[in-house]
Amino acid sequence: MIYTQIKAVCPSESCEEVCAIMSVLDTSLMIEDYSDIESMDTCYGELIDESLLRADREHAAVSLFLEQERATADALAFLRERFAAAGIDVTLEIAGADPTDWENEWKKYYHPVPIGQHMVIVPAWQEYTPESGQICVRMDSGAAFGTGTHETTRLCAALLESYCRPGDSVLDVGTGSGILAICAKKLGAGQVSGCDIDPVAVRVAGENAADNGEDIPFFVSDLLAQVDGTYDLVAANIVADILIRMAPDLPRVMKAGGKLIASGIIADREDEVAGAITAQGLRLLEHREENDWRALVFEAM
Repeated sequence: MIYTQIKAVCPSESCEEVCAIMSVLDTSLMIEDYSDIESMDTCYGELIDESLLRADREHAAVSLFLEQERATADALAFLRERFAAAGIDVTLEIAGADPTDWENEWKKYYHPVPIGQHMVIVPAWQEYTPESGQICVRMDSGAAFGTGTHETTRLCAALLESYCRPGDSVLDVGTGSGILAICAKKLGAGQVSGCDIDPVAVRVAGENAADNGEDIPFFVSDLLAQVDGTYDLVAANIVADILIRMAPDLPRVMKAGGKLIASGIIADREDEVAGAITAQGLRLLEHREENDWRALVFEAM
């Protein structure tokens, strides 16, 4: 099978954010980053290939591979919009690719991922018998945008388990694969919906929800611009700059006492994001972290 390779070349310091944005489209990323090559531990006398020592240290490259029939133009439009909104200087390159058995080889790296106390994200192609009381969410990263393996998704899903109450109305902003909306529904939420600026994400999220036996409406919206009504719980697993841009519109869509779960935040942007959101009258309730990523919970007053 022939694939289209989309490569994003960026400053090395932006590599984490570029990976986070591109993982919305596919979690099977190829990363080329030589910025810390000389800091490698070679205590046993290993030699570093001379070509690596000559590699560009100031720029990194992140690639994803799309099946030829998937809409490359839609993917490029999505990436350009997200990179521009995040203020990241990225050059996008496109090439044909024919990886050896890529179609199936990557699947061996994906396994059920426990989240929180009771949920588990299971690759759609794997047989899995839930334990007693375990909530199973099936995702297919071949067709969907992510299987829940990224730190920010795990943080958000665990926080949903803590804050989502039976019957709550829930909005998933920048829904991507729809995974958080699906988790909320399986946790007993009442009215659940999700939105994304990318029509492809909206379509795939609906398919994922249906595959999980859930009827969840997804719609196209530039953040909260097309959102009506108010919600008990809003989940937004995006990037720092987008959360900051969305902050002024949050009070309009949140009920008094409603909760916001915000993630996709690199550690050194946490205070900036928290400041932008609390400036809108929301109160910071909780902070969680995994590696270099942060998730924050706020309450509308």
